Amino acid sequence: MEKIIRIDQSNIGKEHICCAFSDKKCAEGYNLKKEWLKREFESGYVFRRIDARAKVFIEYGPAERGWAPVLAPGYLLVNCFWVSGQYKGQGYAKALLNMALDDARVQHKNGLVTVVGTIKFHFMSDTKWLLKHGFETIEKTPAGFSLLALKLISEAENPSFNPLSRNGVCPESNGLVVYYSNRCPFSEFHVKNSLTETAAKRGIPLKVVKLESMEQAQQAPSPATVFSLFYNGKFITTDVSVCLESRFDKVKNEFHIK
Repeated sequence: MEKIIRIDQSNIGKEHICCAFSDKKCAEGYNLKKEWLKREFESGYVFRRIDARAKVFIEYGPAERGWAPVLAPGYLLVNCFWVSGQYKGQGYAKALLNMALDDARVQHKNGLVTVVGTIKFHFMSDTKWLLKHGFETIEKTPAGFSLLALKLISEAENPSFNPLSRNGVCPESNGLVVYYSNRCPFSEFHVKNSLTETAAKRGIPLKVVKLESMEQAQQAPSPATVFSLFYNGKFITTDVSVCLESRFDKVKNEFHIK
């Protein structure tokens, strides 16, 4: 197995952060994600990856400081957790998960909590794998999100979604509305360019809401604060690729977008 390293303030300037490191279109988003990480490191955020040019990594931090509408005091919130390509099935996911659990034990946390799709959503962790490895479903939303927890203290209070994010609706009810943040290096380019152009060509109203702070993210109408797209107030998808014209037309027909 490749060595697993931790990215922090001391080495983030020279180390890659797994996603979009060779995508020139997303260079701005890549740098914005690095800046986001630098700020979050000050609050105890952790980013670990294998020592290779690959998408094999985990990110987590104190849930109280998490960029998601989740109420989970005393837990660590796992954000992106990804093992791709040739590295699947080699024990990397379990090793990364065990490191997060070790950190939770050292910090006397209640355990780990994470947001996933009830049925796997794009750009979210593998629900079945997490359930197989000790996580339990705590709550589900009508829009298809699940809140999972792996408790280290069995009597600890269950985490929950912020009520604002449970119903799968947003306050804006006219046309497309996208909520996104710089937690993902792909979001900035595809929202500002691909989705904007796609909506304009089809004459569909589009409102862009960028989540600029932890407080905004914790009050978001969707648990997926990397990217969530709504149409006429109803949640549609977490899939950033929907911004592209070819993918958008498929979703447009599925959700009867006019």
